[in-house]
Amino acid sequence: MTPLRQRMLHELQRRNYSPSTIRGYLGAVSQFAKHFHCSPEQLGPEHLRRYQRYLLQERKLEPSTVEMRISALRFLYKRTLKRRDLAFDDLIFPKVPHKLPTVLSQDEVVRLIDAAPNRLYRILLVLLYATGARRGEVFALIG
Repeated sequence: MTPLRQRMLHELQRRNYSPSTIRGYLGAVSQFAKHFHCSPEQLGPEHLRRYQRYLLQERKLEPSTVEMRISALRFLYKRTLKRRDLAFDDLIFPKVPHKLPTVLSQDEVVRLIDAAPNRLYRILLVLLYATGARRGEVFALIG
């Protein structure tokens, strides 16, 4: 483990980040370093912008994935390396498209309720449909 990776790990643990976040952040920084074939300590703001563009346009990663990787790099430069020369306002998070839910037609709803294998499931489906409750909320009622 490189000294920089060790320092970042200690900073993440000191702030009580979850193990999955720690793995994700360390992996993101490692991929950033591999992309430019050098230590992140030697890279600057233009490298960060180019890398973000590469992730979005060439790798075509989801905006939420790019956001996590940019957060990891922000943490590295702000918290671990304490670099004040970088303006992170230029590293904006990509816009996440909002997906509208699929709305079933009345016929589809009737077929779904009629397909229930027993009375309990039929009641649960009608309850979901009539109240607009979330699935977990309805199951909490019967749990």
